[in-house]
Amino acid sequence: MRSAAQSFKTFSFGLLKGLNNTQLKVNITFPPCYQFALKSTKSKMAPKESKKETKKETKLGLAAKKGDNFSDWYTELVVASELISYYDVSGCYILRPSAYAMWEVIQSWFDKEIKASGVKNAYFPLFITEDVLNTEKDHVEGFAPEVAWVTKAGNTPMEKPIAIRPTSETVMYPYYSQWIRSHRDLPLRLNQWTNVVRWEFKYPTPFIRSREFLWQEGHTAFATQAEAEAEVLEILELYRQVYEDLLAVPVVKGRKSRKEQFAGALYTTTVEAFIPETGKAIQGATSHCLGQNFSKMFNIEYESEDKSKQLVWQNSWGITTRSIGVMLMTHSDDKGLVLPPKVAETQAVIIPIPRNNTPKEVQEKMLAKITEIKSQLEKAGVRTITDTRENYTPGWKFNHHELHGVCLRIEVGPKDMENESVVVCRRDTGDKQFISWADVAEKIPALLVTMQEEMLGAARLKHKACMEVVSTWDEFMTAINNKHMALAPWADEVEVEEDVKKRSAVGKLTGAKTLCIPFEQPELPEGAVCFASGKPAKNWALWGRSY
Repeated sequence: MRSAAQSFKTFSFGLLKGLNNTQLKVNITFPPCYQFALKSTKSKMAPKESKKETKKETKLGLAAKKGDNFSDWYTELVVASELISYYDVSGCYILRPSAYAMWEVIQSWFDKEIKASGVKNAYFPLFITEDVLNTEKDHVEGFAPEVAWVTKAGNTPMEKPIAIRPTSETVMYPYYSQWIRSHRDLPLRLNQWTNVVRWEFKYPTPFIRSREFLWQEGHTAFATQAEAEAEVLEILELYRQVYEDLLAVPVVKGRKSRKEQFAGALYTTTVEAFIPETGKAIQGATSHCLGQNFSKMFNIEYESEDKSKQLVWQNSWGITTRSIGVMLMTHSDDKGLVLPPKVAETQAVIIPIPRNNTPKEVQEKMLAKITEIKSQLEKAGVRTITDTRENYTPGWKFNHHELHGVCLRIEVGPKDMENESVVVCRRDTGDKQFISWADVAEKIPALLVTMQEEMLGAARLKHKACMEVVSTWDEFMTAINNKHMALAPWADEVEVEEDVKKRSAVGKLTGAKTLCIPFEQPELPEGAVCFASGKPAKNWALWGRSY
């Protein structure tokens, strides 16, 4: 990772002519998040050497390349495509409408699913008293470095500091202990859609790692362990569907190691995604079985049918706006966003392509037909816009909508008017096809379904190619250094995992850790030994470097 000083660059700008017709220059130093725009500006200000260079530049793609400098490419992508704007508090970002629209799709789908299973929404305050936060020692120690505190009210120091929630177990559970008295009060299954603050000191990355983010967090209580464990897997399956069915991102379902599990949990389950270009995994969402740890701390007990007092079994589970970042990293390219149709704010754009000599009456008919097609597509459930702006060329419009990730581009020109058809171009593959006006309302929605399926299929092929089965340390290091994940037999011990992380660190690259113990396990050969320690292997674990 480059230092901050190395990331800043100086640009020279010619401003005016001196007395001897010499150009005066000003040197200004800019941070990396603005460099892509400044490079573009610099190129436009360069002296024109020929008539050919005076033609208007229509390409709006990205300066950074995904395969060359992933970090710069991603930073440029999310700003240029108008998904986020940087905020003046480090590690915080503004979600612009197109980004928030994607979150609303995820929110709407997931909210409907959990409500159908009996979960209800609620809202709990943002603030936590220090005494309550410290109730569960292991839990608070896991979050302590990331907790932000309110210490003043105006200019007056507060008698006791108040924490801003990093998660809500300690906010909600004192009231669960008040609300739950009898077995008739169970199960209690609540969810809240909210924001949390974790004062990250690692490298902030839009959507992936930020100091404030949006999420849902479910907190549930049951009479029995069996009920709690059934819900853990039910919710985890919903998270898999969010990633694979909505975002077209393949994930691996599994259980976290003891070292990586949620602080205070009995165990944690997860869906893990992987970014081939960086060779790093990303924890997609987690569903925790908390056991009776928190019910002991907060005295959450109920009277059973036989009149005895019993502690409840609890779960917590959450998915965040990180999911959007994982999707962007997985699918987008050097032209801009590539979005799965199910979450794209705009699924189709209709662009007229008149010639310079196209008669006015033909242009009017073209615009009328475009309006008609838009109406047909909207009735068929396709989120459609038209781009009839006259001050931009068709080529500029093509690049603009590619940058913003519109799934399908529908072109209507004079020839198309004669043939009573449109040209349809897919954003993900660039493939074009002709569709007759009579078939538009049927074939465009079908094409979006195909696009969604094929985007997941293509991502799965890349994901599969990045997973290697290994049995020795040398094979493990070869896989990790090739930017792959490694599925390896191991002893399932915290000490071994800590040792692997230290030994696998190479230069500036962090060491590998367990991503999860996959639910789908290959058969463990008799007498198999841990790839790292030589001890008897207990299971297969998926390892990799991670964000």
